[in-house]
Amino acid sequence: MNRLHWMGAAAAAALLAGCATQPAPAPKAEPAKPAAAPAPAPAAAAPAAAPAASAQAREFYVVLPEDGRYYAFGSFKLYQDYLAHGEVPLTRTRIGAGPGGRTVVFAITNDDVKSGQPSQPEQVFDGKLAAAPGFYGEVFKDGRYYVFGELKDLLDFAAFGEVPYSFTDIGAGPNGATIVWVMNKDSFAKGRPAERIERFRQQRQQGK
Repeated sequence: MNRLHWMGAAAAAALLAGCATQPAPAPKAEPAKPAAAPAPAPAAAAPAAAPAASAQAREFYVVLPEDGRYYAFGSFKLYQDYLAHGEVPLTRTRIGAGPGGRTVVFAITNDDVKSGQPSQPEQVFDGKLAAAPGFYGEVFKDGRYYVFGELKDLLDFAAFGEVPYSFTDIGAGPNGATIVWVMNKDSFAKGRPAERIERFRQQRQQGK
């Protein structure tokens, strides 16, 4: 082989070597991502609070004086204080809101003032407070005590002044006042209301 032929062969080999494809570098492995934490289970709903027991009126008192007003009381003490002194320390008044356009005066307490909510006598008058079992009530009118075992009978009497059924004890009340034990068709058949008679007596004994 002459020198020229050898140089050509060498040049061709060099060219072929320069055109050879270089293997691509292996891709770098990405670090594994941490597995997502499982979503927390939804919290169980808190049990609904039990509704508060409905309030009920155990007693209610009304005075219908000659001035044409309607005084309503939620406690025996306030009622007795008014009968003794003719005054109510704290009141809420509704002009012309009572039966026959009477002005209604509700005796209230310091707690009623603080709460800003309707007092017990207001709720009874508005029909928003039902009578409790064993309800007791009185209306003082024309110098007589009318004593009730049913709230509806009391409210009807305070509005209309009628007593379809009753037992009457003349001069048996405080200062010789007459007591009228107001009944309805069902209760009248059971005779004189012994429990009411005893409560009338005991409350006045305790107040002395």
